[in-house]
Amino acid sequence: MSTLTIKDLHVQVEDKEILKGVDLTIQEGETHALMGPNGNGKSTLLAAIMGNPKYTVTKGSILLDGQDVLAMEVDERSKAGLFLGMQYPSEISGVTNSDFLRTAVNARRERPIPLFQFIRQMEGSIQKLQMKEDLAHRFLNEGFSGGEKKRNEIIQMLMLEPKMAMLDEIDSGLDVDALKIVAKSVLELQEKTTMGLLVVSHYARFYEYMKPTHAHVLMDGRIVVSGNEELIQRVDQDGYEWIEEQYHVQAAKQEKKVELLGSCGAHRGE
Repeated sequence: MSTLTIKDLHVQVEDKEILKGVDLTIQEGETHALMGPNGNGKSTLLAAIMGNPKYTVTKGSILLDGQDVLAMEVDERSKAGLFLGMQYPSEISGVTNSDFLRTAVNARRERPIPLFQFIRQMEGSIQKLQMKEDLAHRFLNEGFSGGEKKRNEIIQMLMLEPKMAMLDEIDSGLDVDALKIVAKSVLELQEKTTMGLLVVSHYARFYEYMKPTHAHVLMDGRIVVSGNEELIQRVDQDGYEWIEEQYHVQAAKQEKKVELLGSCGAHRGE
């Protein structure tokens, strides 16, 4: 059974401590919803797990099936079975989606994937996400809308079949129909591979589609309360103030308005 174990994780960016002791265990087949106001460490946690060099781990441990993730380079973490669906996917001019994905797939295999097998799998993934047929020949994310970039992240996940996938606001920029397509594709892969999921979102509707088995609220660099779908519903209805009062924690503030859970139906961008 694959397990991602995070213990007493402290992470800083430059000289500012963002994570102040995160403990979290995700097992295969589980879906964990990670909520919290903006600026309190959700994206930092995912970036630190994946090995973004901008984030420095000062204390704690991350283990994947007993292996020390912090001792691995970023590519080694990917090969070990970690995947991050990014909030802001990068555009890479001159590199086609097919070349990028075939290289990534082969990096995880002892022998290169046969060309026709790769083509069939990529075409099937493109159809599942209802993307344009020419996606394979387009440069990676170049000229893509926000929603296309997010669905392209899911295509990568379908092709790589990770043990543990982290989705950082993968729903932003998607309309309701696209949300259903993304959620269905992710859940079908989870059923096929029993991968674990850590999902960051501000929107209750996306969590309704994803059917989390666990839910957590991260505030001021710590997970202050955990639960199930009832916790998601409570946050959706009442926001985060009750958590501050009940658990004696003060959410980190930032200049832009803090978002609470809400209907993603208000999203535009596809």
